[in-house]
Amino acid sequence: MLNDARNDTGLHVTSLGERGPLVAFCHGLFGQGKNWTTIAKGVAEDHRVLLVDMPHHGRSAWADRFDYLDVADRVAGLFREDDPVALVGHSMGGKAAMVLALRHPELVERLCVVDVSPVDYAAAGRGTEEFAGYIEAMLGLDLATLEHRRDADAALTDAVPNPTVRSFLLQNLHHHAGQWSWRPNLEVLGRDLEVLGGWPEDALAGVPPYDGRTLWVAGQRSAYVREEYAAAMDRWFPRNRRVVIKDAGHWVHSEQPQVFTEVLRRFLAS
Repeated sequence: MLNDARNDTGLHVTSLGERGPLVAFCHGLFGQGKNWTTIAKGVAEDHRVLLVDMPHHGRSAWADRFDYLDVADRVAGLFREDDPVALVGHSMGGKAAMVLALRHPELVERLCVVDVSPVDYAAAGRGTEEFAGYIEAMLGLDLATLEHRRDADAALTDAVPNPTVRSFLLQNLHHHAGQWSWRPNLEVLGRDLEVLGGWPEDALAGVPPYDGRTLWVAGQRSAYVREEYAAAMDRWFPRNRRVVIKDAGHWVHSEQPQVFTEVLRRFLAS
C-alpha cells in the first residue's frame, strides 16, 4: 500500500513496505518520487521504502534558490541515526544523496548513486543547454488557455521532439480546480542550472570521505559516469564499486527496470 504525506521538513514522501531496513529514493531533475514506484515495489517486500519528492519538485516545498547543501540537509531531516537509511539517488538526486552522506554519514547505512558523478559537469565540458531548453519550452506554454494535456504535448513537440522525454516532462503538469500548473519550481531551477550541474567542492572543504559502502550504477550509453571521473568518485567514496547496465542511457532505472532492480536488491542484501 502507498501512503502519502508531507512532513515538517516540507518534503512530500510516499511510503510502502512495512518491515526490514529503510530505503529512500531521491529522483533527478524534473522528477517526482512516484517515478521510482516500480523499483520501490521490487524491494518493498524486504524493506521499508520512502519515495521523496525532492525540494523544488512534486508536492514538496519550494525555496528561493537551489543549493545542494540545503537540499541534502532538508532530506536528511527525514532520517534518524538509530534507523540509518540505504539511500538511492539518481542524477540531481544522486548528487544530493552524495552530499547528504558526506555531511551526515551517521544517517546513511549505504549509498547507491545512479548515473551521476561528484564533478562539476560544466568544468568537465558538459553544459546544461539541453535542460535549459526544456525549461524554456515548459515556461513558454500558455497554461491559462490550455484545455487538454494532449494540447501541451503538441505544443512541446518542436522543442522536445523525443516522445519519451516529452512524456516524462508532462508528468509534471498538474490540473487542479480548473487550472493547470507545473509541479517543479521552473524559474529557480532554470536560473540555477549551473549549480545543478556543479558540485559544491568548496563548501565540502574539510569534510572527510564517506566510508560507507557505495554502489555506482551507470547506463552504458550515458556520459555522466566516465573513467575520467573515477578519481573524484574514489576520493569522496573510497568503498565504491561500479556497475554498468547495458542498453541503457541516463534514465537507466526506467530503461532497464528489471536489471536495475536486481542489481539494487543484491546490493541491499549484501
